[in-house]
Amino acid sequence: MVPLSAVLIAQNEEKTVVDALKSVAFCDEIVLVDSGSGDRTRELAAEAGARVLVNAPWPGFVAQRDLAVRAARHDWVLALDADERVGDALREEIETLRKRGCDAAGYRMPRVAFYLGRSIRGTDWYPDWQVRLFDRTRAAWQGNLVHESVVVRGPVGRLRGEIEHQPYADISDHLRKIDSYTTLWARQAHGAGRSSNLLDVCAGAGWAFFRNYVLKRGFLLGSAGLLVSVLNTHYTLVKLAKLRELRLTADGQR
Repeated sequence: MVPLSAVLIAQNEEKTVVDALKSVAFCDEIVLVDSGSGDRTRELAAEAGARVLVNAPWPGFVAQRDLAVRAARHDWVLALDADERVGDALREEIETLRKRGCDAAGYRMPRVAFYLGRSIRGTDWYPDWQVRLFDRTRAAWQGNLVHESVVVRGPVGRLRGEIEHQPYADISDHLRKIDSYTTLWARQAHGAGRSSNLLDVCAGAGWAFFRNYVLKRGFLLGSAGLLVSVLNTHYTLVKLAKLRELRLTADGQR
């Protein structure tokens, strides 16, 4: 069997972390890096068998994820968030790989969100391919303020089993996170020299709704598909509007 470490990062995730840890109990060890939780995240993780490390204040997504990977005892790691689960089919695929030997440097797998009472297999949210199983000697987390990902030096395989994701507790939580992530995205894009005007904002929002609801078949998901499409459109509109605001502020305009 290929030795495997599960690595997670968390902050104030007492409602979700136990289920996440149960889903990776098949791994040889579990490492959780906590960012200074004010709830029982650390205690629950330790009770579930994780080796808990604390790294606070928050250093950023890439730095925190990299710390978790480096803290693992084994080179092959399975990276998970506290609001995610390894589905049964994915676990079986990973176990099969471990028995026969991994023939790639990393593996990409689909992630499905559970939201508004159902799985969302449509819109921009699906299949949401993620590299989460990889050899740390040939891969690393990269990114800036937001939208970090694993970059692999070598062949990347593809698994069919899904990561199950519970991204938002409710619509209010969703809107709060949209506000946070769009601010980070706008700062990152502005720092990279990008800009946005009013036409970009309107066109981007219109295209986002058409892509989500029509091209990516949000209309097949009923009311949940419509709401996700609208909220994804809102995300696009807000991030481009914030980028425009940053440009105007830098130019001394209003």
